[in-house]
Amino acid sequence: MKNLFLAASVLALCLSACKNENKATMETETIMATDTTATATDSIETTETPMDSVAMQKAWEAYATPSEPHKMMAEDVGNWNNEMTFWMGEGGESVKATSTAEINMILGGRYQETNYKGNVMDMPFEGKATTAFDNATKETVSTWIDNMGTGMMVLRGKYDDATKAIISNGNMVDPMTGKERQVREVFTIVDENTRKMEMFETVAGGSEYKSMEIVMKRI
Repeated sequence: MKNLFLAASVLALCLSACKNENKATMETETIMATDTTATATDSIETTETPMDSVAMQKAWEAYATPSEPHKMMAEDVGNWNNEMTFWMGEGGESVKATSTAEINMILGGRYQETNYKGNVMDMPFEGKATTAFDNATKETVSTWIDNMGTGMMVLRGKYDDATKAIISNGNMVDPMTGKERQVREVFTIVDENTRKMEMFETVAGGSEYKSMEIVMKRI
């Protein structure tokens, strides 16, 4: 703020010299600039409460330290066989496929990384998912990329203890129309060695339909 005041004062002096304004006018402009700066400072101080160094350190430690949801994610670590079912649109026929998944915790147990490999419609399939639990927002954030597209899907959700499932929502782009579709994912912890992932899509102006299901069995 001091730098802002200095810059404003120098600018006022330069303009004053160029226009040959008298001393009284220059003093008035300086006072006005000072009052404006003070008002801006007051406004900032009323909207932001500065944190001391100890509080800042504690906040960052809490943000960076793996928590209970991270321990839950770590329970998925291992290798899995997947039975995959796809539905090509609402009421469409189903297509079956198989894949494997290798799940690891990375970056000191802060994130989950899953690598998928298999065959879908007689084509080699590879995909990568990352999952985070954000200690600040108390929500799960997941990303998905694969070799059948060039985009990235991002979902945000919450864990529902009653159903033992993470329910996430986001959007994806339909490459055929260029328009976004609403996406809902339900990742259910069935038991220690079984997981189920269900994907639901909503076409603009239409109803939600189930587009994918993956049943994962630990190897």
